Amino acid sequence: MATTDAPPGETTPDDPGSPPPGGSAPPPVGPASLGGPPVRMPVFVASLVGVLLVAVWALVSPGSAETGFGNVTTWVTQWFGWFYVLLATAVLAFVVYLGLSRYGHVRLGPDHSRPEFSTFSWASMLFAAGIGTDVMFYSVVEPATQYMSPPAGGPEPQSIEAARDATVWTLFHYGVTGWGMYALMGLALGYFCYRRGLPLAVRSALAPVLGRRIDGPLGHAVDTAAVLGTIFGVATSLGIGVVFLNVGLNVLFGVPLGTGAQVALAVLAVVMAAVSATTGVDKGIRLLSQLNVVLALGLAAWVLVTGRTELLLNATVANVGDFVRTFTAKTMETFPFVDNAEWMSYWTLFFWAWWVAWASFVGLFLARISRGRTIRQFVAGTLVIPFLYIVMWISIFGNAAIERIRGGDTAFAETAQDFTGIGFYELVSGYPLGQVVIALAFFVGLLFYVTSADSGALVMANLTSRLGSLTEDAAPWLRITWAAATGLLTVAMLLVGGIVALQYATIIFGLPFAVVLVLVMVGLLRALRVEGHRADSRDHTMHALLSARSAQARESEPAQASASWKTRLVRATNFVDREEAERHLREVVTPALAEVAAELSTLGVATVCDTDAANRGPGADGGAGGLPAVTLRTDGDDPTPFVYRVALEMSAVPTYGGRMLQARDTYARLEVHLSDGGQGYDVMGYTQAQVIHDCLDHYERHLEFLRLEEPAG
Repeated sequence: MATTDAPPGETTPDDPGSPPPGGSAPPPVGPASLGGPPVRMPVFVASLVGVLLVAVWALVSPGSAETGFGNVTTWVTQWFGWFYVLLATAVLAFVVYLGLSRYGHVRLGPDHSRPEFSTFSWASMLFAAGIGTDVMFYSVVEPATQYMSPPAGGPEPQSIEAARDATVWTLFHYGVTGWGMYALMGLALGYFCYRRGLPLAVRSALAPVLGRRIDGPLGHAVDTAAVLGTIFGVATSLGIGVVFLNVGLNVLFGVPLGTGAQVALAVLAVVMAAVSATTGVDKGIRLLSQLNVVLALGLAAWVLVTGRTELLLNATVANVGDFVRTFTAKTMETFPFVDNAEWMSYWTLFFWAWWVAWASFVGLFLARISRGRTIRQFVAGTLVIPFLYIVMWISIFGNAAIERIRGGDTAFAETAQDFTGIGFYELVSGYPLGQVVIALAFFVGLLFYVTSADSGALVMANLTSRLGSLTEDAAPWLRITWAAATGLLTVAMLLVGGIVALQYATIIFGLPFAVVLVLVMVGLLRALRVEGHRADSRDHTMHALLSARSAQARESEPAQASASWKTRLVRATNFVDREEAERHLREVVTPALAEVAAELSTLGVATVCDTDAANRGPGADGGAGGLPAVTLRTDGDDPTPFVYRVALEMSAVPTYGGRMLQARDTYARLEVHLSDGGQGYDVMGYTQAQVIHDCLDHYERHLEFLRLEEPAG
């Protein structure tokens, strides 16, 4: 699964018009003296206790734990296997629907926001997100296993059909279905944090479903399920990494296989995460991660170029065709008439539970790099770009492994199916400069392992903290705590039964968060329906051209009308400085909005007019850096208040034919912002009456929106 550290995004101010459910934010809790944001103690304690109970049980009585995990996994597979299969398909269909629907134009942020990263940079980060030690591990293990022992009811073992199907099963388990789960959580976190101004927590995505109850026990339970699912997902990846790297050390340096080396590698992960948390070497680790992407691509290119290039290219094209052709059958396959329970628990159910467990982790990364993207752009990018890497890597290494087995190497056929990853090293050793390639593969796996441990500890710490925005990170001590807990859990589960035990634990602990994903879909759909009603309200109300401010000119004498449009042209080309804009905001806009607020209050609509620049509207970026603003906002318990905000913003002076219209480079604008962000026009030069009517135009649309929001009947 993805291991790339998230780059910092942009700060998003809280939404004064949409306070967090339950009213004002509770006071900080936790060891504030240790620094960092306050800790969500109920989530932190419940999650940590759950992890420690499982780890201690596994360490004290590994035999009992192995039996227990096996029995529970059998029960989950028998009774909830269909649920995992149906959920994975439903999530993918849901995110594709959102991307293609009328909601595809909605931005992850206010309407005026634009992407922080260029399309190329964004695509590069998405591409890197598909890389990890586990992809290296399974790119040989699964194709070889599916070729030698396909599921019951499938093609004959070691047949041509089995060779075609083996790599396709791996692409299916690592493909767009899992990335659909990542996309869902990325959409939910980005939308509710960036656009709705809610806290960065999984519970925020359930606000449309649970309402104010998300700030109580139900919200704590949701976040706890997310943390438990995440830590078992991360522990599974680290467990695979530990075993894979232990084999690499054995091949390169003769280090014995076993508990000693694996514990040492787990300690290394904890130490690196602690160093990163306390010394600020996150950027260094990120640079290593980026270097790792280049090395991984080089490793794949070496196998492609020095191996049977024509076969691998032909097989890759065939794999993609078979994947598309058989996808609908595979995505709903539960094998009801054959006994494939063990195969399902080792493969499809494990992978779907693993994707579920990692959904919060990778969703957070996707949200952090995608602010300002539309839902349509986000869905297309997250489903397609990482999958390109998956297709490239698995098709090259998977088909290379199958080709070697079909060539008669029976010893390699056994080695490739070994759940230690030794098959990968054995495969690359057969190419030119074999020892160098093995060393490179080990180094690539080591860097993926370290960055996975570091970013995993950071994400779990963030999930148990009360963060103000996506750019804020948890306290260093909390990151170290979660790194240590993950290392302890990884070692404990390896002692129980190795990678198989980690697979079982992932299936079990991924189930509660799988239920949360269903609620996330419901909550996100409800929120986007509100977006649809808001758009409909604009179509169902009188346009500003028909408002009173235009009517005055139409009803006046021709000479006055001429003067009116000439005045409008002068206003449009008058690029004022900051001082003049501040004066207009203070002497014209503020009194106009204060008058509207007073009249609405007289009519029984509780309304406030706030001139505090720090009290910015939902999702608005203006007002930062000391620039003033004035906000009119309906008060009370309405979950969707009316917000009309005018904020001073500095902008570049436009040029015509290469000639600037003013001597200076920038000018001041008085931008209008509503609850869903900036509207892209300037009210500098408006009269007091024009400002009032512009505000009322938007208020009428808000009333129409409220009408559309009323439940039928």
